Amino acid sequence: MNKGDLVNEVAKVVSTKKEAQEAVDCIFATITQALKKKNAVTLVGFGTFKVGKRKARVGRNPQTGAAIKIKAKNLPKFVAGKALKDAVN
Repeated sequence: MNKGDLVNEVAKVVSTKKEAQEAVDCIFATITQALKKKNAVTLVGFGTFKVGKRKARVGRNPQTGAAIKIKAKNLPKFVAGKALKDAVN
């Protein structure tokens, strides 16, 4: 399923496809803004979106073997809730 398929499924519940598109875009934008502020977004029964941290480290250039510094960064993470895990299994 892609974003278009998701919009079509939401459109079955709301009155128009345009409203469904706006609703899906709003949800994604809201989750993104919360993660930018390093806040977690918990959807009970579905899961939690949160920001994880990756430490700075030293890597290797595979072509030359030279050591390179890799900067620390923040990454979005998703942890599935119990209800979602049970539904999949």
